[in-house]
Amino acid sequence: MAASDNGTVLVVDDEPTIVEIVARYLERAGFETLQAMDGPEALRLADLHRPDLVVLDLMLPGLDGIEVMRRLHERPGKRVAVILLTARGEENDRLVGLRHGADDYVVKPFSPAELVARVEAVMRRVSPPTEEDEVAPPIEHGPLRVEPATRRVFLDGEELTLTMREFDLLAYLAARPGRVFSRDQLMEAVWEYPFFTDTSTVTVHIRRLRAKLGDDSTEPRFIETVWGVGYRFKP
Repeated sequence: MAASDNGTVLVVDDEPTIVEIVARYLERAGFETLQAMDGPEALRLADLHRPDLVVLDLMLPGLDGIEVMRRLHERPGKRVAVILLTARGEENDRLVGLRHGADDYVVKPFSPAELVARVEAVMRRVSPPTEEDEVAPPIEHGPLRVEPATRRVFLDGEELTLTMREFDLLAYLAARPGRVFSRDQLMEAVWEYPFFTDTSTVTVHIRRLRAKLGDDSTEPRFIETVWGVGYRFKP
């Protein structure tokens, strides 16, 4: 375990080699690491050390990754970010993970350097607000109010519960009404991944946002699909 400058990451996988390599790369990048090889041990370490982020394999002995993530998110206190590790071809599992609140996923086999980049991108999202964030004015569109400083969203006066990435995506679109963004552009701007990745992540998050906004995709109040191009927030 290395001294932490950037935060603490719990690495969970039942393959010791993967755990060792990922931990080594993260430590070189300035993260403190914890290591577990099954679900119960991951929950125990999370209770003891309160990591900032968990790199979590979906297929684990004892408890699978979805159940571990669900229990982590049910616990009181600061929400822990989660990046799922999935096997190639398990698209349905990846979509289930995103629907259950995963912040990102990485498909095996993966580049450890790419995983570190994704960890850094997610950690930037969960870091304390900057001075610029704190003075950013609310974004208002009719009954919708997005508050960048407090990371809160209100619709018709009622507060919505959004994940970190759902908030980032909504705030990005709402701050630029009328502009059309492709999935690749949103992946780079919101997820901060300029390299190749699966843009179905954007589609899943748009779908979840629409459900929470009560937005009908055929007659949307807020987020429009521009067929063959991407999405825009209605001006």
